[in-house]
Amino acid sequence: MFHPLRVHAIERLTDDSAAVTLAVPPGLRETFRHKPGQHLNVRYTVDGEEIRRSYSICSPATGEQAGPTLRVGIRLVDGGVFSTYALKELVVGDVVEAMPPMGGFVLMPRPGRFAAIVGGSGITPVLSMASTLLEREPDASFCLIRSDRTAGSTMFLDEVADLKDRHPDRFQLVTALSREEQQAGLPSGRLDRDRLGRLLPALLPVAEVDGWYLCGPFGLVQAAKGALRGLGVDRSRIHQEIFHVDDGPETVTGPRPEAPAHSSLTATLHGRSGTWPVPEGESLLETILRSRSDAPYACKGGVCGTCRAFLVSGEVRMDRNFALEPEETDAGYVLACQSHPATPEVELDFDR
Repeated sequence: MFHPLRVHAIERLTDDSAAVTLAVPPGLRETFRHKPGQHLNVRYTVDGEEIRRSYSICSPATGEQAGPTLRVGIRLVDGGVFSTYALKELVVGDVVEAMPPMGGFVLMPRPGRFAAIVGGSGITPVLSMASTLLEREPDASFCLIRSDRTAGSTMFLDEVADLKDRHPDRFQLVTALSREEQQAGLPSGRLDRDRLGRLLPALLPVAEVDGWYLCGPFGLVQAAKGALRGLGVDRSRIHQEIFHVDDGPETVTGPRPEAPAHSSLTATLHGRSGTWPVPEGESLLETILRSRSDAPYACKGGVCGTCRAFLVSGEVRMDRNFALEPEETDAGYVLACQSHPATPEVELDFDR
């Protein structure tokens, strides 16, 4: 369910990014209580067209309920309708509709050693993770390895510097710029798999890190994951969230069951169930949306995880999955936007 939130402040971070602060009414503060790393799905009507997008929350997560505001980071995307609108036309006082915070890319405060490898706007959820962890857990440390094009394109410079000032013994910052030399720090260049494989053991005891959090462009996340696996890090300690995946080939591997000639879908959503035929070539999300406009979605590209649903019965074929952890797919969860029926009858439950 979407709720109207008024724009409280807009702060330009770089030439192509901004932090947008949304006011949370007192009656919705429990609803909008977030975990560090979660995102908001927002919608806005531009020229008569409904636009939905996901934006990560950079605010620290409070213990009991949400504060009076939530802050999200928005970077301009080439051809991005909402990001263009948000950076060029959105003003304080406007109302944006948002769903309650969601997402499984989360670091709850606990003792231990944690690290993140981020690129570009991938800093946004990790900023919430690091600030929450360091403020609420005195026996935790955090290493942030970030990659940006230039210093001028780097989001949340002041916030990250403030973390370093407030927690000098528990927060480690390493910055790599791909298109600009630095006076101090790493030489310029991309953080590819080979470079990360050499860099990480020199920075921290890789085997002692309790959780690795990877966020940003697909190429960087894949490189970081490959480097960590090459260094012997168990898959269960690696968590990822990918931003802006271009259209490309299918990514889900394994046996591909044949599609049935005719199939039907039963779905439970907000306590109500319905059954509909699934037209050939249509995703399960598209089938539901023809009858239920309240079906949850945002990117429709297998990235945000908003359309996550539990597969009650039947089998499906997923084309792409950049949102669900292996533990989630093993437990029976699928992305409705990427799922197609592989049996004559399929049942999904969005309420689990």
